[in-house]
Amino acid sequence: MVEALQLRFKTGLERLARARGVGEGLIEFHWLRDQGRHGGGSRFASTGDALFNRAAINVSHVHYDDDPNRKLGSATALSTIIHPAHPRAPSLHLHLSWTERKGEAGTWRMMADLNPSLTDAISEAEAEAYAGALRELAPSLYEEAAAQGDRYFFIPALERCRGATHFYLEGYASDDPRADLDLARHFGEVGIDRYLALLEEALALAEGESEGESGGEPSADQRARQLAYHTLYLYQVLTLDRGTTSGILVHSQNDLGIMGSLPSRVDRALLSSWEARTPELQRPLLRGLVAALPEGASSLVGDGIRERLAEVVRAHYRAHPEALALQASGGVLPPTIENHQAERS
Repeated sequence: MVEALQLRFKTGLERLARARGVGEGLIEFHWLRDQGRHGGGSRFASTGDALFNRAAINVSHVHYDDDPNRKLGSATALSTIIHPAHPRAPSLHLHLSWTERKGEAGTWRMMADLNPSLTDAISEAEAEAYAGALRELAPSLYEEAAAQGDRYFFIPALERCRGATHFYLEGYASDDPRADLDLARHFGEVGIDRYLALLEEALALAEGESEGESGGEPSADQRARQLAYHTLYLYQVLTLDRGTTSGILVHSQNDLGIMGSLPSRVDRALLSSWEARTPELQRPLLRGLVAALPEGASSLVGDGIRERLAEVVRAHYRAHPEALALQASGGVLPPTIENHQAERS
């Protein structure tokens, strides 16, 4: 199922790129966990072009049936992040996963959030239309999922949420596994298809392809605001996001894939300026992240830098596991974090 959704998203993004004569398509990368003995995965990613600041569509699977010391039995996930190059086109984060702990029933995790770089880049009506599609899909679950999402993606130090609309469902399972599977599949399809339509419309407006709109290159102000937002995005992911942290702590064999959500450039000085607003226990982490970034007003977050950032995060939480309590929470502790804490104890 997740591989079909991965292909669906890849095909849709490449269609938009071809229509604009941009890029050579998304490139597939593979990775193995313990030489494949405990799983692995693949991702389709952009290498940077005129359409994507960064794009990654990841599928991963892990299983530990042969390791009695692991509480985690298996986990399978689709995790995607799309950062368009044009500031007026919103980013999307979408995650869908199934996790089984040994001796327990499996549960679903479903997340989707729109992340515009510019506050005026997406209207309330557009954000509500995306949220409305998810509400229509899961009417009995939506209000709680939206509330969990608003809690999870809130950044206390900056007193704001990361995105314009959020859906976060953690540890979900009903008494009808087939219905749950269908819900997960439709969640992925709707989340992907509605974003592709929104992205196509945003690009058309930005490029002046729609009547009454003026296109052209983004202004310097738009680029500066996008860079500031991408810096905020990196800050949220690396100091608050439990999914990213759990992936880094569990193993080091897919750091580039796990860190694929990071935008390609951030403002190092702006990131450093948030230290005084960061909880004291997390300040060493923030200083380490800043030190790992290249100097300059627009720091390139290339492959080597992403690997260094992953090591900074890994070292911080191994030295200060109590800092995990400061990370974002929608109200339910993800199984991977809970497993890591239990295995440490």
